[in-house]
Amino acid sequence: MSADAYNIEDLRQAAQRRLPRVAWDYLERGAEDEVTMAANRAAFERIHFEPRTLVDVSARTLRHTLFAQAYKAPFGIAPTGAAGLYCFDADVALARAAATAGVPFVLSTASFVAMERVAKEAGGNKWFQLYMSKDREAAERLVRRAFDAGYEALVVTTDVPVGANREYNLRNGFAIPFRINARNMVDGLLHPRWLTQVFLRTLLTSGVPRFQNVDSNVGGRIIAKDLSAFRARRDALDWSDIAWLRTIWPRKLLIKGVMAAADAQLALQHGADGVVVSNHGGRQLDGARAAVDVLPAIVAAVGGRMPVLFDSGVRRGADIVKALALGADFVFCGRATLYGASVDGEAGVARALELLRSETERVMALIGCSSVAELDRRYLHLPDSV
Repeated sequence: MSADAYNIEDLRQAAQRRLPRVAWDYLERGAEDEVTMAANRAAFERIHFEPRTLVDVSARTLRHTLFAQAYKAPFGIAPTGAAGLYCFDADVALARAAATAGVPFVLSTASFVAMERVAKEAGGNKWFQLYMSKDREAAERLVRRAFDAGYEALVVTTDVPVGANREYNLRNGFAIPFRINARNMVDGLLHPRWLTQVFLRTLLTSGVPRFQNVDSNVGGRIIAKDLSAFRARRDALDWSDIAWLRTIWPRKLLIKGVMAAADAQLALQHGADGVVVSNHGGRQLDGARAAVDVLPAIVAAVGGRMPVLFDSGVRRGADIVKALALGADFVFCGRATLYGASVDGEAGVARALELLRSETERVMALIGCSSVAELDRRYLHLPDSV
């Protein structure tokens, strides 16, 4: 079980053994030739530490404040679509584990569990990630649901104007609502634990896995839809839509998918409370730069006027420390916690968070840093590209 895992890679390998190919590939793979996904890891590995020694770090702490909210660690759980493929009621498990760990959780629009139920059953500090279509009526319904359910921040993902080219999904017959074909059926039978405890359990309790936070108004009827519902006219979005969104959402508003300093400045101009530097974990535009390589320029462009958050490629506590030292105000992890969910449900997510927490604290002690607020470039040796 997850208690036997000593790092995220252990959880990753265990998850691969437990999941059928269609679920594993959707979790693990990137876009096209996966150049950007590999670049995310390579960029972290090019950054080295310059530790200070004989520093009293006995009172070190990971506690950190973001948007006036105190957290027990400077990282949280990123939005992950179709998380219900990895354990039963995965979004509830992810949210509960985050609440217990004292870190934020971001629920994806592409969740198999309705946002209202996650809010009711999980507790803790929850944000909602919005895939926004140009249909403002549909977008407003979704935003109102998030507001009424008590979500404290809205995270608008902007780097998906069109669906990514993930050829493995086509080969595997991946689709939402989930469709069974001969290949998936055989693969499911070869993974009986997943078949009985995840897929069949979901099927018996809530029907064929589908996205519960997507709706569309068709002939006056509100109906649940598949991917096409929230891809509708997304390629027509522009900054005026963010300005409009700001008028109907009074809580924290973040723009996710920012990879250019100019876009961070535009986000600030259009009323955003923060940005998330992210290349979607290498799952959207292949050939984009590593997210950590563009982070310093975006931090400089914002100039402390709003928080800069970060995700993409995080696998170790050392990665979290590096991103924070480069100026990120908070770091989010996606695949790491889904590995844990795949292995052991909520306990597996908790184990992933604990591994990242212990590694982050250990690295801070080893570089001679007592608090997140003290982290900066003096603890790093950077390649010329950063």
